[in-house]
Amino acid sequence: MKKTLFDNETFTHATKEDKPLNRLKNLDEKIAGAVNKVKALKEEKVLLEKKIKELETRLDEKNQEVERLSSEKTAIKSQLEELLNELETLDVG
Repeated sequence: MKKTLFDNETFTHATKEDKPLNRLKNLDEKIAGAVNKVKALKEEKVLLEKKIKELETRLDEKNQEVERLSSEKTAIKSQLEELLNELETLDVG
């Protein structure tokens, strides 16, 4: 466990100041814990931002693929309609 400002031996003897010193020690521990939590959250934030960028890039790639496939579909549909029109104009009799 991380040492705090109040971990030295001068505070181990019992005095009237024992309770306030214990409170200060507890406060110091809580502050140290909060600082560690903030550091961990900042690291997590950086990782999550990186993951968001990766996912946005993949989404952009997928959107481009969808647009390309949609364009191909439209072109194929147009070609089929032209072929069907040509078949209709042929005299089968």
